[in-house]
Amino acid sequence: MRICIFSSVLNVDRKYFKAGEEFARLLAYAGHAVVCGASNRGLMKSVVDVAIAGGAKVTGVISEALIAQVDKGYEIIVEKDLAARKAQFLSLSDAFIALPGGFGTLDEITEILELKKHGVHNKLVLFLNTDGFYDGIKMQLERMDSEGFLQKSLVQSLFFASTPQEAIEYIEGHGN
Repeated sequence: MRICIFSSVLNVDRKYFKAGEEFARLLAYAGHAVVCGASNRGLMKSVVDVAIAGGAKVTGVISEALIAQVDKGYEIIVEKDLAARKAQFLSLSDAFIALPGGFGTLDEITEILELKKHGVHNKLVLFLNTDGFYDGIKMQLERMDSEGFLQKSLVQSLFFASTPQEAIEYIEGHGN
């Protein structure tokens, strides 16, 4: 499968690097490919480097505005803007996972969820909830679900994995 990874381009706490790198090792070992934002910085770069070292094929998608941040160690697709970049993520990927990240990560994964809600795709969507990073979002989504704000049950839409191993097991057990 081609797994799209959304994550931070910042140098964050080491625990997030450790979990992201472990996910990348497991992903590569299982023979999956990576689709990513092509950044040459932070957690995202570290995860991609580990995936490549493990033998995974990587495809990066970058917008023209972010070209200065591109990592040149793998296949790169350049899109005109962020909207086209996100469309390419959707086109290229079989599943999506949000590792800990900021506004960009949230923007990317919520757009994937919104498109899933509208039936544009039925691909796997996961959060790697390292050290409870996404607990607040999970709680908000559960409230939205329980109070009738979501058209599809939260269980049908996404999965929160506590560990990299749990994330890979979910992908392997629910993928196409």
